[in-house]
Amino acid sequence: MKRRKPKHIVKKIVLTFVAAIFATSFLLPTILTMANSFMSAAEINTNYGVIFNQYKETQYGEKDTDYVAERVNLKLIPDMVDFSQYTTVLLKSPEYLLKFWNSVILVVPIVIFQIVIALGAAYSFTRFRGRLKEMIFFLYVALMLMPFQVTLVPNYLVADWLHILDTRWSILLPGFFAPFSVYLLTKFMRRIPASLIEAAMLDGANEWQIFTQICIPLCKGAIASVAILVFIDYWNMVEQPIILLSDSDMHPLSVFLSKINTGEVGLAFAVATIYMVPTILIFLYGEEYLVDGISYSGSVKG
Repeated sequence: MKRRKPKHIVKKIVLTFVAAIFATSFLLPTILTMANSFMSAAEINTNYGVIFNQYKETQYGEKDTDYVAERVNLKLIPDMVDFSQYTTVLLKSPEYLLKFWNSVILVVPIVIFQIVIALGAAYSFTRFRGRLKEMIFFLYVALMLMPFQVTLVPNYLVADWLHILDTRWSILLPGFFAPFSVYLLTKFMRRIPASLIEAAMLDGANEWQIFTQICIPLCKGAIASVAILVFIDYWNMVEQPIILLSDSDMHPLSVFLSKINTGEVGLAFAVATIYMVPTILIFLYGEEYLVDGISYSGSVKG
C-alpha cells in the first residue's frame, strides 16, 4: 500500500479549505435569510434598521439612500425564535400565497410542455439530418444565445398581435417553445449510438417505438437536468411578468418580493424562505440526475 506524499496531503488540505470558503460564501446569504425569518420584527429592526432607516424621499419623490456608516449586526442565530412572520404570511396575508400559486401556475406547465415539445424536436433533429434541419438547428442555437431581454420586445409585439397580452398565455407560449431544452436534448440524443437504433429497426421497431422505448429512457438524466434548470429559470423570472402582465394580481411571487416595503422586512425574509423551498427540494431530489445529465459521455448503460 503506497503512502501519500506530504506534498499531496498539503495540497488536498489547501484545496479543501479554499472550497470550504467558497461554499460558505455562496451559502451564507441563504442561511442568513432563513435564520432571520425566525426573528421578531423588533430584533430585525434592531439589527438591520440602520440600513432601511437610511432611505429618504428626494425632491422628485424618489427613494434615495446614503452610505451606511454604522456597522450592521449580521446574526445567524436569533435571540428568540419567533414564528409570527410565518403566521402572518400563511394565515393573515393571503396575497402572499396567491402570488406563490401564481408562480406555480406559470412555471409547472412551462416545464412540462417545454420538455414534451423539446423531446419531439430533438428526436427530429437527431433522426432526420439534412441541410435544412441543420440550418434550423443553428437558428435555435443563435436564438438561445440571445439574452431574453432582446426577445422581450418581439414577444410583446407577437402577444399583442395574438390578443393574449395581459394574459398568462403571453408568458406560457414563449416558455413552451424556448430553444434551450431543444438544444440540450438534441446534443444528448445525438450521443446515443446509431448501432442501437439500427438494431431496434432490424427487430421491427417503428419510429414511435424507437422514440418512446429507446431514446426517452436513455435521456432520463438529460430530461431531469432540463426540468431542474428550466424550473429554476422561470421560477425566478421578473422581467417577463412585469412587461407582459399589467394586472399585478397575476404576477408571480418573484415580482412581488421586490415590492415589499421597508416596514415589512421580516415578512420579506419569511416569504423569501418559503419561495426558496421548492427550488431547494427539487435540486436536492434531482441532484444525481442533474450531474448525470450534464456529465453524460455517450455511454449506454445496461
